[in-house]
Amino acid sequence: MDKPYFFIAQIKVKDYADYHQRYGHKVLEQVVAAGGEILVASPAAEILEGEWFGNWTVIGRLPSQTIAKQWWNSPEYRQLAQLRQQVLSDGGSVVMVPGLPQQLLS
Repeated sequence: MDKPYFFIAQIKVKDYADYHQRYGHKVLEQVVAAGGEILVASPAAEILEGEWFGNWTVIGRLPSQTIAKQWWNSPEYRQLAQLRQQVLSDGGSVVMVPGLPQQLLS
């Protein structure tokens, strides 16, 4: 059985309303269509240790690494990613990490 795959984004959003209208809602639709969900989307990150660059944090789950990579590399998402990177934000970081296999969660 495939492990879930998570993406974690730390973004420095310029304008929240513009970001949500032009990017956030569309990404949410794409993730849900791929069988995933957004678990966290918030400006409220409590820094416990180290430095946190962004003012917007997102954590999403997709069913598998294969699906996560297909979504990330899709032409539809790459167009949105370019918009986020070049227009809607002042930078950020996105990582993908594997989750635990379902049998370990039971």
